[in-house]
Amino acid sequence: MPRPQHTLRFLGAAGTVTGSKFLLESGEARALIDCGLFQGHKELRLRNRDPLPLAPESIDTLLVTHAHIDHSGYIPALVRDGFDGPVLATSATKDLSELLLPDSAYLMEEEASYAKKKGYSKHQDPLPLYTTEDAERALARFRTVERDHPYEVAPGMTATWVPAGHIIGASSINVTTAAGSVFFSGDLGHPGDALMKPARPYSGSDILVMESTYGNRSHGDVAPEDQLAEILDPVLRRGGVVLIPAFAVGRTQTILLHISRLMDAGRLPEVPIFVNSPMAANASSLYAKYEDDQRVPPGELERVYDRARLVRTVEQSMALNESDGPMIIVSAAGMLTGGRVLHHLVSFGQDANNAVVLSGFQAGGTRGADLAAGVRTLRIFGRDIVVKAEVHQIDSMSAHADADQLIEWMSGAADAPKMTYLVHGEPDAASELRARIAREMGWPVRVAQYLEEIDIERPR
Repeated sequence: MPRPQHTLRFLGAAGTVTGSKFLLESGEARALIDCGLFQGHKELRLRNRDPLPLAPESIDTLLVTHAHIDHSGYIPALVRDGFDGPVLATSATKDLSELLLPDSAYLMEEEASYAKKKGYSKHQDPLPLYTTEDAERALARFRTVERDHPYEVAPGMTATWVPAGHIIGASSINVTTAAGSVFFSGDLGHPGDALMKPARPYSGSDILVMESTYGNRSHGDVAPEDQLAEILDPVLRRGGVVLIPAFAVGRTQTILLHISRLMDAGRLPEVPIFVNSPMAANASSLYAKYEDDQRVPPGELERVYDRARLVRTVEQSMALNESDGPMIIVSAAGMLTGGRVLHHLVSFGQDANNAVVLSGFQAGGTRGADLAAGVRTLRIFGRDIVVKAEVHQIDSMSAHADADQLIEWMSGAADAPKMTYLVHGEPDAASELRARIAREMGWPVRVAQYLEEIDIERPR
């Protein structure tokens, strides 16, 4: 009789930050942990169009760490292609997914339609990766879990969600099988985040699968409010427009909190603040619902959101492009990969009186990464746009733990795992963190490789 198979396969977020997908098999049970979209370089984005290297209907269950699109955005395609099991996630993650997944589909449909209309796609009839109908079908498969409660997610496989900081609902997931336990960190929050409570320290497991987004960087000791004040104040006082590309979930709420506090303290002039993302506006109401994940008093959150002017319709967004400063526009997407922020960048980025503030990590191959690297001519809607506005990047506002904080999080375990696999990192970041873990902690550690399969009983 053949020995039961107990394997872990890295189907995404290996050698890159995005596309989180980890397949865990134990005996006859098969679980997928996260199901995200690849973002960034074209060769990565093209992977979204490739079929998975297994039949979606063969997966028993899908476990989701949190709602960000690079961890959840492929779920509609998975369900469309045959997955019919439960999608297990915390209540906040489910609520956020009800905003994020239909919005992701809508943006894909809108971009395909716009590309066809303007003729800048190489395809005669460009199609979205999935549709809003696919997203709604996927949402029907969601089931909620409570943190710190073990669930039998497949025969012989138990999973427990624990707080990870980062955004509301975000969790690490510890999966126990007959061959041992595998702990998936998910995205770990910055312990000094102004909005979110910190992640729970790692308590140990047989295998650790850990993010390494900021594995080669430190957020430093500069307070994000000090950085924002230094950048925004001169631009606003000269009547300029500050454009802040920001993820609708998590980053937008944190930025609004910092700006509100600066205005309260008189460190920024009182100017209009526009949030041009219906999803961000709806997400903000969910943040008010899930107070237990946050460290900000509810009364202050209400004042923060009351201060912002919400831009909901396309017509309002177009009118905003014809407006004059001083003003602040916060708009998705955070890495300038799509959405209304691109129209604002075309309108305001070509004026040296204005500023673009990148508020977090920019994955390679995105327009945000190009701007951060000094590129000032960007291809947008089939045209070359020269960005003359000031460009600033603020890493201290990241919702991810930095390298020192990741090491500190790991140190909560009494014993080293048999192996630590680093994921969710660009090659340089993952490689540097691997060296630090081996040198400073003496733990066995490797950088996971795309499509690699390992035996969790005898990891290598």
